[in-house]
Amino acid sequence: MTLRQPTLGLTVLLAALATIGPFSIDTYLPAFPQIGAALQVDKLAIQQTLSIYLLTFSLMTLWHGALSDNFGRRPVILAGVAIYGLASLGCTLATSIEMLWVMRALQGLSAGAGMVVSRAMVRDLYAGPTAQRLMSHIAIMFAVAPAIAPMIGGWLLGLAGWRSSFAFLTAMALLLWGVCWRLLPESLAPEKRQTLSPGPLFRAYRRVLGHAGFLATSIGIGCCFGGFFVYVLSAPVFLMKHLHLGPLDFHWLFVPAMAGMMGGSWLSSRAAGRWSTRRTLGIAFVLMAVAALINLLVSTLLPPLLLPSLLPVPLYTLGMSLAMPTLTLRALDFFPDNRGMAASCQSFLQTMLSAGIAAFVAPALWDSRLGLALGMTGLGGLGALLILAHLRTPVFRPPSP
Repeated sequence: MTLRQPTLGLTVLLAALATIGPFSIDTYLPAFPQIGAALQVDKLAIQQTLSIYLLTFSLMTLWHGALSDNFGRRPVILAGVAIYGLASLGCTLATSIEMLWVMRALQGLSAGAGMVVSRAMVRDLYAGPTAQRLMSHIAIMFAVAPAIAPMIGGWLLGLAGWRSSFAFLTAMALLLWGVCWRLLPESLAPEKRQTLSPGPLFRAYRRVLGHAGFLATSIGIGCCFGGFFVYVLSAPVFLMKHLHLGPLDFHWLFVPAMAGMMGGSWLSSRAAGRWSTRRTLGIAFVLMAVAALINLLVSTLLPPLLLPSLLPVPLYTLGMSLAMPTLTLRALDFFPDNRGMAASCQSFLQTMLSAGIAAFVAPALWDSRLGLALGMTGLGGLGALLILAHLRTPVFRPPSP
């Protein structure tokens, strides 16, 4: 089922499905102190609500795509959004930290359905430059979520307390489910569906996770994102310790970074059908390399001045986001008969890599500006090398509509 051009409504809907994850993480962050006071627990217990969510989210991403390959895209998304809405309501009504942990785990198990399956739907419905443009438009809207979610959460916190953040997520899920019920098409024909029998399913996972080109592309994307993610994870130290900003000044990092991501995604949409894959990735990696070089020079030669220290971040995210839509589609095209599973494995690999960066890499680097600059350079460089080393690996190329 291949359509000619995506409608605005479908583009917004697929983007909204992909933003459930960022909203689930960022909306309630400003409420951490109030949650701790209300439930009478320490900071570590509140931090576990995030860790539990990320763990269950990453594990379940392996299955959303396989389920959608068997049952269809639409039923899996509707079920995922419904369970997410119930879990969000449970968080809203939580009276103990244990209840909040359980509901956050349920949120993690369901939140990835929209993100994973929407990627497969893009590739089901569209081909060639059209698919790249749609993926780029989704990425533009996806980039907005991490920037506005904490602001929404902070506003709700001041208006109605910590439970209002989860009430907002509940209402968002209810609205999204209703729109999906009315407007979301089924993109996977019955004759193309795959079995969930253990033997064939295991062989399919082994085929996907054993494919060198797929692994290199997926891990390469994760490494390139990791070059920016170390700054997200290190934001309190980077901004408050190194740049001497206050707790209300996080927008100095996140607004330029999101602007770079939106600019790169817009440029990718304009380049679709005009630039070759090699040219797109070449320009993207040059931008990332220039940003990393500037970052190293600024961190080594200049005192911690605000604008020079922040300049490399939006330049890096510009290049990163220019490359991402092309690379995401390329990874899915290795497995045209198992796009849902490929999208699941791609998300799983990238989420686990991000978790490793959060647990080990960022804490080892954030004590110095040079350490963070080396993290950007090392992770971005490794990602580019992995991708370029397997760029000649053939993929399935359907005809453009």
